[in-house]
Amino acid sequence: MLTINKEKTGDRLMICLGGRLDTMTAPELEAELKKELDPVKELTFDFEKLEYISSAGLRVLLSAQKVMNRQGTMKLIHVRPEVQEVFEVTGFVDILTIE
Repeated sequence: MLTINKEKTGDRLMICLGGRLDTMTAPELEAELKKELDPVKELTFDFEKLEYISSAGLRVLLSAQKVMNRQGTMKLIHVRPEVQEVFEVTGFVDILTIE
């Protein structure tokens, strides 16, 4: 299960994720991003409550990063150690801005 909470202020979007971002839930996040990203210049993901991310979740983040490379910035905050480990093993630490 995945919870998605969004906070939009002008051209800034904060997405707080909770639970699991995997094969079953990644399409849900992908659909939300397609609806929301158009005018956004600053995208922030808050991963404080995200417990797990799979390759499907990584794919969605990579797609979002490609969009944001063209129109603004993207960063991840409050990444839990178990999710950070996935980013390190996959090399995503070199692609994503993690604070």
